[in-house]
Amino acid sequence: MTLPIRNVAIIAHVDHGKTTLVDALLKQSGTFREGETVPDCVMDSNDLERERGITILSKNTAVHYKETLINIVDTPGHADFGGEVERVLGMVDGCLLIVDANEGPMPQTRFVLKKALEKGLRPIVFINKIDRVRANPHVAVDKVLDLFLELGADDDQCEFPYLFGSGMAGFAKETLEEEASDMQALFNAILRHVPPPVGDASKPLQLQVTTLDYSDYLGRIVIGKIHNGTIRVGQQAAIVTETGAIVKSKISKLMGFEGLKRIDIEEATAGNLVAVAGFANANIGETITDPNDPQALPLIKVDEPTLRMNFSVNDSPFAGQEGDFVTSRQLRDRLFRELETNVALRIEETDSPDKLAVSGRGELHLGILIETMRREGYEFQVSQPQVIYREVSGQPCEPFETLVLDVPEEAVGGCIERLGQRKGEMQDMQVGTSARTQLEFVIPARGLIGFRGEFMRMTRGAGIMNHSFLDYRPISGEIEMRRNGVLISFEEGVATFYAMQNAEDRGVFFIRPGVKVYRGMVLGEHNRQQDLELNVCKAKQLTNHRASGGEELVQLKEPIDMSLERALEYIGGDELLEVTPKSIRLRKVAKAKKLAKK
Repeated sequence: MTLPIRNVAIIAHVDHGKTTLVDALLKQSGTFREGETVPDCVMDSNDLERERGITILSKNTAVHYKETLINIVDTPGHADFGGEVERVLGMVDGCLLIVDANEGPMPQTRFVLKKALEKGLRPIVFINKIDRVRANPHVAVDKVLDLFLELGADDDQCEFPYLFGSGMAGFAKETLEEEASDMQALFNAILRHVPPPVGDASKPLQLQVTTLDYSDYLGRIVIGKIHNGTIRVGQQAAIVTETGAIVKSKISKLMGFEGLKRIDIEEATAGNLVAVAGFANANIGETITDPNDPQALPLIKVDEPTLRMNFSVNDSPFAGQEGDFVTSRQLRDRLFRELETNVALRIEETDSPDKLAVSGRGELHLGILIETMRREGYEFQVSQPQVIYREVSGQPCEPFETLVLDVPEEAVGGCIERLGQRKGEMQDMQVGTSARTQLEFVIPARGLIGFRGEFMRMTRGAGIMNHSFLDYRPISGEIEMRRNGVLISFEEGVATFYAMQNAEDRGVFFIRPGVKVYRGMVLGEHNRQQDLELNVCKAKQLTNHRASGGEELVQLKEPIDMSLERALEYIGGDELLEVTPKSIRLRKVAKAKKLAKK
């Protein structure tokens, strides 16, 4: 006898507690044996997710509750990974929207909720972190209702059920007054409000591919929901490709989900989420179906990219010294392999065989790809991110974003002034508790390039900044992108303390003494608008005379730590970012080539 099924996605803004809540559901459903060591955020399986505390890739798990199999899909909360959100929402029949009791709905809440409402899903709202100081659960519920109305939810969707609780403390309850020590109220709400999957096991097979995985033993593994029919191990099946071609194959292995593991199964029917091996060339959105009666499901539509940058072979003087994969063929193969699983990414050829144009949903989306590749041993260079313009109704348009800032009171004026210079239009301003203010803007995507670093300086690191794609609008004109000039090395060698100390009054450095530099490499930011060439390799001339005050301890100012994200925001149009497994270096394009010829 087949168990009743509920398929539910967990959606929320970044850092509102999705993955922590899944931890609590897994622990209380008996997924882990008694005494088993369970890490926090067990669903964040790769290193980058654990380090950054965000979900990048959607993942699914399954728990049993009251003789019902509940398939849970943990989705990313950041709009840059919207490709992940859009494709997995087709696998589920309901969703759990998590909202922070203090912050209320945020930009990415709007993004993921809009996608869920468009799919016709009726969300269950979970007001999380009610045990925090300054939590205001009832105000959060009112804000969620306002957001539902704003996004055009129908009457049924606006009558959403809501619960209160804490994923970290592991409890959920229907009212604030009642006592609760477990997640039983949330499990019951899922059984009550998430409809069972619609599908007919007697119809021809239809399984839509929503996620791809790879195994050294099985090859490509496709994961998706069975919309109709039954699938068995050894069964003959066919896949309907994007072009409409029908390619026959055989189901070599079939797996279901049990907790965090995949388990071998012999058969699965409509409504189940399964992993299938046997389709070496399957792609996202395609349909596995009955070869005798092939019926394709509609392809998954993903929002188009808004930012583009060039990936090319590293041609700096230090090329090939730190990476394992440095050739154009290796770079090309890796990028096209990424296309197989990253549906929001686009790759285009350029006029140079050593350069590819890569388009993504935002700086974070492209930054995660760059960071992943450098950790795998790839060495390459990238250009400044550029927004992608489009023609809408015969008029040139550019992408606009909704930007929400949470800033200390003293930084409000500076933020409004700076965003005004970047063509931002303020939509809302709310003075909150603890002398903080929330500002909402609509701003061109290009106006945000390089803004995060400025924002952190203006708010002294105390500001919170979130943004999500809004739509394409007519181009808003020239944006004043003020940035000081840079300090450039005109000598190759090792940076010395003596030379850097003498040049310290010229600006702020990105490097420390002892770092190897080359001609054309960007060493720091100049105090003035123009660029300045420096020799930071000059050593102090030794004499047999003892200098007065020579024993005094002299220290350099702390350099700016150029992380990958900061470098991507900082880079200029005439500069490149050199990325290797060990280093991140900024360099001038023309300057490096001109100096290298001397």
